Amino acid sequence: MRVGILGYGNLGRGVECAIKQNSDTELAYVFTRRDPSTVKILTPGVPVVSVNDIENYKDKVDVLIICGGSATDLPKMTPEYVRYFNVIDSFDTHANIPTHFANVDKAAKETGHIALISAGWDPGMFSLNRLYANCILPEGNDYTFWGKGVSQGHSDAIRRVKGVKNGKQYTIPVPEAIEAVRNGENPTLTTRQKHTRECFVVPEEGADLAKIEQEIKTMPNYFDEYDTTVHFITEEEFARDHAGIPHGGFVFRSGVTGWEKEHKHVIEYSLKLDSNPEFTASVIVAYARAINRLHSEGVNGCKTVFDIAPAYLSPLSGDELRAHLL
Repeated sequence: MRVGILGYGNLGRGVECAIKQNSDTELAYVFTRRDPSTVKILTPGVPVVSVNDIENYKDKVDVLIICGGSATDLPKMTPEYVRYFNVIDSFDTHANIPTHFANVDKAAKETGHIALISAGWDPGMFSLNRLYANCILPEGNDYTFWGKGVSQGHSDAIRRVKGVKNGKQYTIPVPEAIEAVRNGENPTLTTRQKHTRECFVVPEEGADLAKIEQEIKTMPNYFDEYDTTVHFITEEEFARDHAGIPHGGFVFRSGVTGWEKEHKHVIEYSLKLDSNPEFTASVIVAYARAINRLHSEGVNGCKTVFDIAPAYLSPLSGDELRAHLL
């Protein structure tokens, strides 16, 4: 499978690393909005090409992996580039997924291509676990916890506060809430009861620390509904302790079975990730394999992880899967 990467940031580099670990895939091209001569990739001999010339490569790439941001990049890029390629993205603005799906589906069907949107771990692997669990335990409750890990959107928000030189924010599940769910207590939890937020801030010299802390803690849509702690640290501490992008989380379904609903069950799925973008990239490459196979069977239009049979994700044959994994 010849893969093209559009966008070479944290996610693009993660995709490049994932391709190295999948022997049935090869990196064909990296496309960039930057000057290609300034982009240094890890894979020897692979051309870096300006996105302005991308249409010239539509017959040289089996799947284009679009590594842009969900806020402004992907809503425009995925419907645009599915006209020339089979594409996959990691669109993660949950509330806007139906609109994004409709726009991509229309463009894909008009040109006979296939797309898969919202691949990753949430949406993605967590979505699958929510679906499976709901089907198995129709009477029950869903719980999703994120962290402990870096929220890139919230980190960006605190870096925009006046007086902040650098900053990173960690989302942390409340241990008591997780234990209540794990014990089958079916708690009703507020936003504040589920997660806390911890911020590590490098202030500019002479900045008003109290004002920075107050502005972060009261920021609407980001911190005002959470118990938030702000730590002020040096640039050296930031570089030493907060260079990575770890993340993870838990999906629970707590439900009942039996004629009198007398038996309780808890389904739990968890992830502990050293690198959020590299794990997301690994999910994307597996789903790129799936849509490449489906397209070879004549399938087009937009898909999500809900539409893909698990066997399509694996490089193994059906016989091998049945013998070793079933």
